[in-house]
Amino acid sequence: MQRISEPNSSSIAIRTSHRLLPDPTRVLIKIFVAGQEDFGSTESRINVVVQRVLALSDDEVGTALAIVAKDFSHRHDDFDALLHAHAQRACECIVSDHELSNDRWKLLGACFTHEFSVEGAALCNPSAVLHPDQSGLGAGMARFIMTVRAIGEGHRSSIGFRTGVIDQWGGISVDAPQPRLHPGTYSDPLFTRQNFIGPLESLSDFGENAQTVLSKLPDEFTLEQLEERLIVLLHSHDTHRNAAETVLNFRTIAERSYIVDFPKDSSYSERVLWPHASSEWRGMEDARLVRFAEDDGNTSYLATYTAFDGSSITQQMFRTSDFSRFEMFPVSGRAARGKGLAVFPRKVGGAYMALTRMDHESNFISTSDQVEHWDDATAVQVPSRPWELIQLGNCGSPIETEAGWLVVTHAVGPFRTYYLSAMLLDLNDPMRVVGTLNQPLLAPIPAEREGYVPNVVYSCGSLKHRDVLMIPFGIADNSIGFATARITDLLTLLTDTH
Repeated sequence: MQRISEPNSSSIAIRTSHRLLPDPTRVLIKIFVAGQEDFGSTESRINVVVQRVLALSDDEVGTALAIVAKDFSHRHDDFDALLHAHAQRACECIVSDHELSNDRWKLLGACFTHEFSVEGAALCNPSAVLHPDQSGLGAGMARFIMTVRAIGEGHRSSIGFRTGVIDQWGGISVDAPQPRLHPGTYSDPLFTRQNFIGPLESLSDFGENAQTVLSKLPDEFTLEQLEERLIVLLHSHDTHRNAAETVLNFRTIAERSYIVDFPKDSSYSERVLWPHASSEWRGMEDARLVRFAEDDGNTSYLATYTAFDGSSITQQMFRTSDFSRFEMFPVSGRAARGKGLAVFPRKVGGAYMALTRMDHESNFISTSDQVEHWDDATAVQVPSRPWELIQLGNCGSPIETEAGWLVVTHAVGPFRTYYLSAMLLDLNDPMRVVGTLNQPLLAPIPAEREGYVPNVVYSCGSLKHRDVLMIPFGIADNSIGFATARITDLLTLLTDTH
């Protein structure tokens, strides 16, 4: 295999001058309950805060609310409605909005509200695909959409979006993000039995209890219908042992499935997928986005991401056709444990396929008959070279070329330094590795070593446009850069065995 000339640079991947930086002014308005912060006491102080607001005179309320409006109302859409909603959530068991003036009720809402800077700490780990809208472009140009990992206070991560255009020579322009953010609206999905079977099997709880619940439900059912069956199971604890455990497992799985809708007229960069399920409450990390071609020719967009609850991680996935409505659901199975599941952009041999790192250090490939459950996997690349002694992994979904499946990979070596590399898999038998690079494709240069997590270059998904491979990559878990490579040059290195 031919070597790239220098171990810490690449003659193929060329960095651009782009650098996307975190913008702390991009904030969401979120509910805040004193006493339930992420440290110290877990008891809320709702009652004492409410009593202090009720003790103010009408003039004091008016003055305080005027200051709040002056400082914050211009920063958020539907400002008054959000204050009312937060007051209702925090205070409905204590006071009623019918008992208080509108101003006092809004001031209560303001006391249970704060701003969260989603990019306050970092912006990193992007993944790019072709945009669903390719209209209005010049010859040889393509529009892309990119997920980004936004990290804010307490290391809480959410998923944001950026858009841009790439030309046939690899010239890139990235659209400036809108200053405001929209968290979307949440709703419950319709469930099927299959939504629960895989996750329950992973929990070793797909026995008589679970089958009793599912057997009484229609092919599609609502959360309310599921709850009715769970209550019946709970009341049958004398005939069904461990009923409470099964009910808890059903509810946990159900909570991980939800729908997020954004206004059609909002820009993509305004939209942010914010942690909603308990399993992802501390973070939605490292989305690996892929444009997936169905057997019938239709396309949709899938992304796996790591859900972090503060102590453990699980795999989640979203599906969308337009980046306005997102269906969120859990991913289960032995091969989906850990981080870094990346789905192939189409079925191969009639089966779904995905890259995974089920042993936490090697690149595996898993096959499945359903995209949300992955059990068996085969190792195709194990650490061996000096710059990958700690672990290997993928940097997003494989890219289909005439020569095979091009996979951008990452490796971790001494001093926890992250590198990017590549391997090529056989087009018809992806378990067969055609070639790998003997040196990094991209390594941290001095200007990229300092940041939130030093010595890291990392990507969650590259984009093929004509003969250009666009590699967006996180820099030291702090910012985002771009590099490009000629695919023909890269494939030559990957297939040259001399």
